[in-house]
Amino acid sequence: MQIGALMAKNENGGRLDTVIGPQTSVRGDFHVTGGVRLDGQVEGRMDVSETIVTGPKALLKGELHCRAAVIAGRVEGDIYADEVVELQTGAQVYGNIRSKGLVIQPDCLFEGNCSMVAGEAS
Repeated sequence: MQIGALMAKNENGGRLDTVIGPQTSVRGDFHVTGGVRLDGQVEGRMDVSETIVTGPKALLKGELHCRAAVIAGRVEGDIYADEVVELQTGAQVYGNIRSKGLVIQPDCLFEGNCSMVAGEAS
């Protein structure tokens, strides 16, 4: 699945409303209405109403709740997605994934369990 395909399904037309840059480090829980691009580091729970896209150097230490996720970086925590989670080449996930669908590209690391659900996973 391509990033564009996931983003096009967003209610906000695929817009990334929030960008956490590569030199940014955030600690604490927060809620984002819309899509997120994460290239920096976040320690805490993230609630994202649309799609989250993480860059290859991104780090999330905490639980992630979202509509869909495209992961290229590292996640240390459980992922709960209402739709699809895609692990891109080089992604590292240490935690469980609960979603409607899971796409794993070659050369990913996934240590955890996956639960496929028919309804919303959050």
